[in-house]
Amino acid sequence: QVQLVESGGGLVQAGGSLRLSCAASGRTFSSTAMGWFRQAPGKEREFVATISWGGGSTDYADAVKGRFTISRDNAKNTVYLQMNSLKPEDTAVYYCARGRGYSAAYSGWEHDYWGQGTQVTVSS
Repeated sequence: QVQLVESGGGLVQAGGSLRLSCAASGRTFSSTAMGWFRQAPGKEREFVATISWGGGSTDYADAVKGRFTISRDNAKNTVYLQMNSLKPEDTAVYYCARGRGYSAAYSGWEHDYWGQGTQVTVSS
């Protein structure tokens, strides 16, 4: 059984930064892609960022490109999302998810395990 636990969310002013962490249990962490998604109130869940199994390939949603950075430490079974220059429209619950394969993945169905989410609120 795989468990994903996010942390690092909180309240921040516009222009500020937060770093989210996602700690994973299970021995397959280093062989699968990982992703971050978010869901704002009244909106559909949306893709934020993805990273391949070894960290060599990353990609981002256009809305966060240039501001967010995804990374991973396979020795610690942890994936991170560094969020800079935060905007009020970044307010959402952020979820990490494990990819079904080793390549970067973009849609929800390409991920099989999800964390419980961490709230990020950006005030204007």
